[in-house]
Amino acid sequence: MRSVTIRILIAEDQPLVRRGAAHLLSLESDMVVVGQACNGREAVEMTLSLRPDVVLMDLHMPVKGGVAATREITQALPATQILVLTTLDDDETVFEAVRAGAQAYLLKDADEGELLETVRALKRGESHLTPQIARKVMDQFRRLADGPPLTQVSRLTPRAADAEALSEKEERILQLICEGMSNRQISQAMFLAEGTVKNYVSRIMAKLHANTRTELAALSRGIPPQAR
Repeated sequence: MRSVTIRILIAEDQPLVRRGAAHLLSLESDMVVVGQACNGREAVEMTLSLRPDVVLMDLHMPVKGGVAATREITQALPATQILVLTTLDDDETVFEAVRAGAQAYLLKDADEGELLETVRALKRGESHLTPQIARKVMDQFRRLADGPPLTQVSRLTPRAADAEALSEKEERILQLICEGMSNRQISQAMFLAEGTVKNYVSRIMAKLHANTRTELAALSRGIPPQAR
């Protein structure tokens, strides 16, 4: 039996999807749905009031969109983790959500097990990108790096020039992060203790000046090979 209760708020404008997610999550012994919002403004107001551990955030909602709501929540409540629910055609919006501070991204057709594991990973302080979403975010950063001047690119990219060199093991862990692996999956792939992986991730983030795990994955695409 799980001892930690994860408090969750669901922000989704489609009632059927919102209620279905609430029902699924409420069946778990370590999860409780504390609120349901049908637009971005409600999501912000309810999050500030209820202070959930995790917010399931739809990107396309009326009144206020998911990106704007994510930005407000992460600025006001850094400890609250945002799990974005998206579709594969949301390239630009997903990219903006990365910059807004969301910690995890799942496709709306993800299976139930993946959703539950992602919520628990966020509670443990981890992040998660599905491989499909990770590729799209990286492609967007790559296009920006090849296009406008750095002053017009995400605040992430200019810091790449100041990145410290990574060790061979850190390079491998960074690669696995970019592939969307959690700390637990990385520990299994590299035969390391999960706590050791977490320490490596923290050290990599410090070297590359990244504030979140997702930002780390995105930022890594803008780092010249010689700096890595």
